[in-house]
Amino acid sequence: MDKILQIDNLHTSFYTHVGEVKSVRGVSFELNKGEALGIVGESGSGKSITMMSLMRLLESNGVIKEGQILFEGKDLTKLSEKEMEKIRGNEIGMIFQDPMTSLNPVFTIGQQLMEPLIKHKKLSKKQAFDKAVEMLKMVGIPSPEKRMKQYPHEFSGGMRQRAMIAMAMVCGPKLLIADEPTTALDVTIQAQILELMKELKEKIGMSIILITHDLGVVADLCNRINVMYGGTIVESGNAKDLFYSPKHPYTWGLLKSIPNPKEDVKERLKPIEGQPPDLLKPPVGCPFAPRCDYAMKICMTQRPSEFEVGENHKAACWLNHPQAPKVDSGVHIAKGEV
Repeated sequence: MDKILQIDNLHTSFYTHVGEVKSVRGVSFELNKGEALGIVGESGSGKSITMMSLMRLLESNGVIKEGQILFEGKDLTKLSEKEMEKIRGNEIGMIFQDPMTSLNPVFTIGQQLMEPLIKHKKLSKKQAFDKAVEMLKMVGIPSPEKRMKQYPHEFSGGMRQRAMIAMAMVCGPKLLIADEPTTALDVTIQAQILELMKELKEKIGMSIILITHDLGVVADLCNRINVMYGGTIVESGNAKDLFYSPKHPYTWGLLKSIPNPKEDVKERLKPIEGQPPDLLKPPVGCPFAPRCDYAMKICMTQRPSEFEVGENHKAACWLNHPQAPKVDSGVHIAKGEV
């Protein structure tokens, strides 16, 4: 398959009055055309900052210190702001976490949908209006012509999220980044949004990166999953490997903190004890070691490299070293449950 995106050794930091926050610390992954990749982890693990680095939408105190972001062979870190403007919304679309703060309250939904079409696709106002109406219809918003004249505050939470998807999709991007697209939505709307993204991926052959803290959300949509913690990728592999044969204690913790889909299993959910690492002073060893039930001496002093634990399945954990003790993950998911 053709690669559409390749990120190599990305380091992103923020300079604050208390020091340098190393938010992303050596992230590398790739994405093929027509593929859906899930990026999972707790808040503060570096998921969104990795994507904001890709879009070159960092705050003024944020800096990409090292690494390459190759989109169709072009290194986005080397492009000027004017060149990036031609890519954002046109070749790469992004659904942001909170549509209420991402949509402009003083412009109608129609104006915000038409703007990228007029700017990037050079459509007339009439053509842009018709295309925008078509997109609203595609994402399941009723009476789209009427809705075009309304403002964001006149939409419900679910409809604003759909409008954001329409806005991200309106120019037919090659890559769609969805940052927590179902946060704060009820489960029915969540399911509809995910189903919609799945349909669009299959219809248009678009590549998708789905960012979430919920492993359950990525189970159906994504071909592959990256698990992030402490600004690094701690485990990566296809969805089946990560659900049925996870190899990192952090992934085990995430799986044990979501409900088991088997009805006859009544187990208390187990949260991951402790706090994420302070990225002002990142740990020298494994970032998860202070919260890990299986941590060894080496975990505290030396950061593990990625161990190949299966075909296209890697985990950055010393427990995967041939000389490490064998442990039971406590994660027992039968085939077919996810």
